[in-house]
Amino acid sequence: MIIIFSIIVGVGLLTGVAIAMVSKFFGTQPDPLVNELLALLPGANCGGCGYPGCAGYAAALAAKKAKPGSCAAQKPEALEAMSKRLGTAAEARDPRVAVVMCSGDDIHATRQAQYNGINNCRDAMLVAGGAKTCTFGCLGLGACARACPFGAIEINGHHIAVVHKELCKGCGKCVQTCPKKLIRLVPKSAPIHVHCSNPQKGALKIKACKAACIGCGKCVKAAPENMRMDSGVSLAKINYANPPAEELATVCPTHALRE
Repeated sequence: MIIIFSIIVGVGLLTGVAIAMVSKFFGTQPDPLVNELLALLPGANCGGCGYPGCAGYAAALAAKKAKPGSCAAQKPEALEAMSKRLGTAAEARDPRVAVVMCSGDDIHATRQAQYNGINNCRDAMLVAGGAKTCTFGCLGLGACARACPFGAIEINGHHIAVVHKELCKGCGKCVQTCPKKLIRLVPKSAPIHVHCSNPQKGALKIKACKAACIGCGKCVKAAPENMRMDSGVSLAKINYANPPAEELATVCPTHALRE
């Protein structure tokens, strides 16, 4: 037994030495520039830049495969220092913010059942589309809130996700997480949004949620250059390239169109 144990230990030591020698003579040395750039990033690893975390973005910057300005959470002074270090201008990026396109809280939406299962949106959706009568609505179980690296989303007392715009960096993590695809990244300058994603006829929607967009078209008639009706469905859409003024919200009879 002692001999076998000694052999195993010896083989382990030789393997370790061999790996160390290979790493020393054949391994790639870390690029100091990548570490410099990484220090100028927030470390949120949200993926909003399109790369696998801050390290991935820093590596792409160092390899000149990306430009500064893609990190939504980066501080202006850090962006300025990064641009100076790389000797290139930052890419122009319009500030964006996440918006939950649903009004179906406990005040306005009805329920078809009570859900007592796993506290996870994706799991709850597998059970008849969720507990709410509107199967297109927010489940209110907080998958998006848990995914947000900036603490910008909470589930309020009426069981619906709410985005705190002053904290949101527009990284898109919540967009990827929501199984209902209710969250969109929109221009931060847009003052109002259609908080509904149900494509059904208005009569069906209003039975499930009193704050649903019923497709009446009043907003489109009042501002045709800013609004449109979604093709083939009873749902108004905002032209985010030319968003409407806040005052347009007053024409919506259900208040689905609001801040």
